[in-house]
Amino acid sequence: MSKESANAAEVALARVARNQHGVVTLAQLRAAGVNSQAITYRIRAGRLHRVHRGVYAVGHDRLSDKGRWMAAVLACGPGAVLSHRSAAALWRLLPSSHPATDVTIRSGGGRRRRTGIRIHRSASLTPRLTTLRDGIPVTTPARTLLDLRRCVAPEQLGRARRQAEVLGYPLGDASAIEPDLTRSDLERRFLGLCHRNRLPSPEVNARVGDHVVDFLWRHARLIVETDGYRYHSGRAAFEHDRARDASLAAAGYEVIRFSWRQIDRAPDVVIATVRARLTPTLTQPPLVRGR
Repeated sequence: MSKESANAAEVALARVARNQHGVVTLAQLRAAGVNSQAITYRIRAGRLHRVHRGVYAVGHDRLSDKGRWMAAVLACGPGAVLSHRSAAALWRLLPSSHPATDVTIRSGGGRRRRTGIRIHRSASLTPRLTTLRDGIPVTTPARTLLDLRRCVAPEQLGRARRQAEVLGYPLGDASAIEPDLTRSDLERRFLGLCHRNRLPSPEVNARVGDHVVDFLWRHARLIVETDGYRYHSGRAAFEHDRARDASLAAAGYEVIRFSWRQIDRAPDVVIATVRARLTPTLTQPPLVRGR
């Protein structure tokens, strides 16, 4: 390679690396005019550092998070995107703390497991669910939140969702990214609220006639039901819940329903509502029975 060709290759290589957070692929090296012999020389001289098979850091191996994420995406081939926890870190929804990089590829892709990369496969990952952020192919914030449902705790998902809203990211249908909480998760959340706010402890999963209700203050004839989206969405669930509420009302009970979003985002309103229903029964004088 002539001196002029070598200089041109260096300029082209530097431009590519600058746009990709310091990393380049083998194909890009060759496109810049760097042949196999020159690549070997650069590796030995410490001017290229192998990050993954076919992906190199240029100049040094101390990559930033963005350089590490870009390298992982490039290593997984065309169509691969940053996703899950790593995408959440790139979008600043969650802190960057996990050592492995999450990358999603289309189902049927031939990439094998790679050290330092957690590969996810998805048939539903269409182009409209991906974008570029700082030059890195990544899932959109809405898709990232959906992916997080499968790999983080409900509390982390709630924080990520709130952060996305604070940052003004478009999320579409908010109900689609509610935490997939189990019944026991919701129970613990609601009971914790009651305890911290010094409300009387309710009966949990109590039987009232033919029904088992989430929370019952029997003396006040007050029932609270906590509704997770997964188990209370759809027409059939809607009709069932209303028929159940009507049956309990006919038996003399008041039913209040709170969603996960209300418990998570408006706990003061939840507690004020319950307290308002309980206060009359707590302050009225005890019933004096005749002798």
